[in-house]
Amino acid sequence: MRGAKSAVWLAGAIAVALTATACGGSGSGSDDNAAVDPNGTYTYYNTEPQNPLIPANTNETGGGYIIKNLFRGLVDFDEKGKLRNMAAESVESTDNVHFTVKLKQGWTFHNGEPMTASSFVDAWNWGANVKNAQLNSSWFADIKGYDEVHPEKGDPKADTMSGLKVVNDNEFTIELAHPVSVFKERLFYDAFFPLPKAFYKDPKGFGEHPIGNGPYQQDGDWQHKVEFKTKRFDNYKGEDKPKNGGVVFKFYNKDDAAYNDLVSDKLDIMFQVPTAVMSQYKNDLGERAVDQMYGGNTNIAFPLYQEEWAKPEKAKVRQGLSMAIDRETIAKTALKGSKDAADGWTPKVVEGYQPNSCGEFCKFNPTKAKELIKEGGGVPGNKLTVTYNADGGHKEWVDAICNDIRQNTGVECVGDPKPTFQQVRADITDKKMTSAFRMAWVQDFPNISNFISEQYRTGAGANDMSFSNKDLDDLMKKADEAKSIEDSNKLYHEVETKLAEQMPSIPLFFDHTKAGYSKKVKNVKFDTFRQAIWTEVEVKK
Repeated sequence: MRGAKSAVWLAGAIAVALTATACGGSGSGSDDNAAVDPNGTYTYYNTEPQNPLIPANTNETGGGYIIKNLFRGLVDFDEKGKLRNMAAESVESTDNVHFTVKLKQGWTFHNGEPMTASSFVDAWNWGANVKNAQLNSSWFADIKGYDEVHPEKGDPKADTMSGLKVVNDNEFTIELAHPVSVFKERLFYDAFFPLPKAFYKDPKGFGEHPIGNGPYQQDGDWQHKVEFKTKRFDNYKGEDKPKNGGVVFKFYNKDDAAYNDLVSDKLDIMFQVPTAVMSQYKNDLGERAVDQMYGGNTNIAFPLYQEEWAKPEKAKVRQGLSMAIDRETIAKTALKGSKDAADGWTPKVVEGYQPNSCGEFCKFNPTKAKELIKEGGGVPGNKLTVTYNADGGHKEWVDAICNDIRQNTGVECVGDPKPTFQQVRADITDKKMTSAFRMAWVQDFPNISNFISEQYRTGAGANDMSFSNKDLDDLMKKADEAKSIEDSNKLYHEVETKLAEQMPSIPLFFDHTKAGYSKKVKNVKFDTFRQAIWTEVEVKK
């Protein structure tokens, strides 16, 4: 959902990619000189989070967008894609195994509790422990001693990872089980956020009333299925201090309702407008419309934990289904240019992308599609259902790919809409899927490893398919241990090309931020995480 430990050249490569592709969202316009209210709040489109708001258990956008405002980690990326220290004064390593972390002093949590080295070490140990069943626990797997607190079976043999040591309140060390060339960049992810001591007294209550160290703090109770309010944390010590008084995350079940609120200035920022309005939203919003690529993709995945789909020969069926889909035409017509046809699993704006990673299997070829489906023994029951959330504007592309599959292969294909994103994620997490389902990914950090390792490594927290391949696991481990980012990227690209041999998911589209904002706000910018730069938004008087 979701780092030679020299971040300079990696960040530079990322910055080049982002600068080359950004084409909107500057927030500039005729009202640049409008007076602003530094205490004004604004509303932001969102969906109800799947789970209580605990960083180690949040790996979807509904909760993630809120978490990212309440917390700050050791490092983050600025709007140009450059890695920078945030709560860390420094993160140093000479071998990609041993790291020394020194913290900036004076940081506190929203309840006044000091942020210390233990705030990070204790949070990571808790998140990794198998007893706590956190969705993001696999993010800690590279740390020495993870297998002791998170064995594949049975109870933990230790309470803490041996690779984490507190030196003093402002310093701790990390020892990995093996070199990881992108570890510093990985520290950006939510799972590595710190937690206050108050969390351990009542984790359940904390999930309803989270206490972070970030630029915003919770304001009042979480109104489930309605909104989550935040206000500026005036004692925040980070360099990205808010230019506004807070963000109100409004939860919508229908994106068309959200868009209607946007154009009538009842919603201030919508990070993705509905597909149905793609041809008109720029006319509706004028210079308040945004169009730029971001590090995200849309795929359909398969429940490989189900016996029928787990059979080796079904890889050919999935390859055939992929070749039955005319991505280029769907992107231009049904999706009205809101997405680009995918040629692999890693988006074009992400470092490590190489063209045609999916090879022939992402190219439209109805004849070959029929042959492969037949060779693989056919789709179970000769019917494919594609589950998606109805509150996210996916009907158009699901209907389009099903039309292609029906017409080009004779396989019956229908969409299976569920009312909310929260409901779909719960079913996916609980391994209740029986046929294909929508699987989308927004980068946690802008590198190919994030799109491959976090979803296709055996046991990874976002491996919703239960895909497992030892050879690819070994190759990913080799990529992590590479001495340079360039070498790591090459090996991850090799993994990506080999994924096409088994096709655990079908790459469909690379996504665009098609966003907009109301007349009430200005200085609205979007990054390649599809997020508005919340702290930069200014509210007009």
